[in-house]
Amino acid sequence: MSFWHKLPFLFIPLVGFQTQAVEVSDELDIGGAVRVNYGWKDYDDNAKLEFELFRADVNYQADNGLFASAQYRWYQDMDVIHHAYMGYKFDESNSVQVGVTQVPFGLSPYASHSFWFGATYYIGFEDDYDAGIHYQYQRDNLTVDLAYFVNDEYGNGSRYDRYSFDVATTEDSPYKEAGQLNARVEYKVEAGNFNHLIGGSIQYGNLDYVADVVSDVTIPTDDVSAMAAAAHWQADWQTWQLQLQYIHYDYDVKHSNRIALSAFSYPFEIAAKADVVTANISKSFDVDWGPVTNLNCYNDYSTVLASGNGLADSAQNVTGCAITAGKFYSYVDWIAGNNMYFINGDGVGIDNGNTQWHSRLNINIGLYF
Repeated sequence: MSFWHKLPFLFIPLVGFQTQAVEVSDELDIGGAVRVNYGWKDYDDNAKLEFELFRADVNYQADNGLFASAQYRWYQDMDVIHHAYMGYKFDESNSVQVGVTQVPFGLSPYASHSFWFGATYYIGFEDDYDAGIHYQYQRDNLTVDLAYFVNDEYGNGSRYDRYSFDVATTEDSPYKEAGQLNARVEYKVEAGNFNHLIGGSIQYGNLDYVADVVSDVTIPTDDVSAMAAAAHWQADWQTWQLQLQYIHYDYDVKHSNRIALSAFSYPFEIAAKADVVTANISKSFDVDWGPVTNLNCYNDYSTVLASGNGLADSAQNVTGCAITAGKFYSYVDWIAGNNMYFINGDGVGIDNGNTQWHSRLNINIGLYF
């Protein structure tokens, strides 16, 4: 068992209980989305239009500082939790969330503009949600996040049906997430027509060894530590946006230079240690094309730099536009990937003999309500 489970939540502010009855005004919003998807791939002949997702959203807030949010998703082959947390806003600057909440790391809320996200998503460093407690301080131009996560959103590395990409428990990689600390700082700099978000993040965690899945007695029985650090910069000028980010991560696996992750029903391998570079640019256009009122066009590029026996660099580039038309929000993306999972790659940063470039066209149409 990891020592992280015994770590006290020292950074949680203490508050007293109010005994006097007060009238509370609150608001409950219930919504969701339904999406269909068309995909064409240059590596198979299975192009088709199909149902992609139905989701339900619940959001609550009250003027006494309490709030909550949850989202559940149904895909064709699985149903999963996206997030589910309750929180309290102590004042205008301090708040805390408890539950399945977003991991504060790197560019936020996303290190991409496309439906397809970037390489950071597929290695667990973008739009990741785990179970724990997340404190945020936000005042003027400064934002500080501190969080402790007990485990992944299910507390079970053998469950591969999930939205977030988390460490998976497999025979060759018998580990599960078991305690993680995150700290993130971001500062906004306003300079004329330019707004800059400059920040840094650190992450340190522990992976527990899961003995009952191991068939290879040569795998060490030690728990594994994991760390990651990131620096990011986002610049906004008029309708343009530039995102740059650098990440270094390292899973201290003794017997291999790979580790297993899973999401969307399948486990796969990534390089246990690598550097990740992201460079994205986008421009928003207000238009008057019947129901279409806005286009946000972008090029998102990310690469995972890994070196070692059985490893190889991975890259992904997405060129596309997001289209707003009333309550419909759609993406048209051309995705090109080299040695990238979900684009006919065996994993991310690994070399199993299939490291060619592949591409696919993806069109996603969603109704959000």
